[in-house]
Amino acid sequence: MKFFLDTANLNEIREAASWGAIDGVTTNPTLMAREGRVDFKEHIRTICTIVNGPVSAEVVATDTEGMLREARDIAQIHPHVMVKIPCTVDGLKAIRILSEEGIKINTTLIFTAPQALLAAKAGATVVSPFVGRLDDISHQGMALIEQIRQIFDNYNFPTQILIGSVRHPMHVVEGALIGADIATMPFKVLQQLVKHPLTDIGLERFLKDWEKVFK
Repeated sequence: MKFFLDTANLNEIREAASWGAIDGVTTNPTLMAREGRVDFKEHIRTICTIVNGPVSAEVVATDTEGMLREARDIAQIHPHVMVKIPCTVDGLKAIRILSEEGIKINTTLIFTAPQALLAAKAGATVVSPFVGRLDDISHQGMALIEQIRQIFDNYNFPTQILIGSVRHPMHVVEGALIGADIATMPFKVLQQLVKHPLTDIGLERFLKDWEKVFK
């Protein structure tokens, strides 16, 4: 499973990259807005120089023609860029055209298996089902990942499954057991993957024992 960081914060991306822990980055309009009035293209370009892997940047147009214009422009920022397009009728139209042009697409805001299937048929490189938001409304987010995995395997779709809206480490573990290709997560969740109280206790005990004899 590949790990992506779900953020536009350069400090978080640099820190995670220094661990050798991340394979890419996902951004969206909300995450970009948190960084203030930055130059969008330059910000995405900087992220691409930090991470040697896909960097998702999202269109904000909601009509097909607008999506096409923005997507083609965004795709020119850097070879690592993957354009995020929402799963709407206009979005599917844009995905079909852009995928034929060789532009890599991350179809976002997926909440059902049929949406994922339609995006794959349109030519999406990646589909992003949002498990945490489904959990929030008393649906089983990981059940959707299971459905999509089986459907894609049944028909040999090359489209990858990216788990979005990851809220905690168990989302990552469950997704890996199901066979999702990618999990994108906030920096906080990535930090939680490292931590365990027994690791901290064990390290403290080792150091104390060492000091008793060797210091």
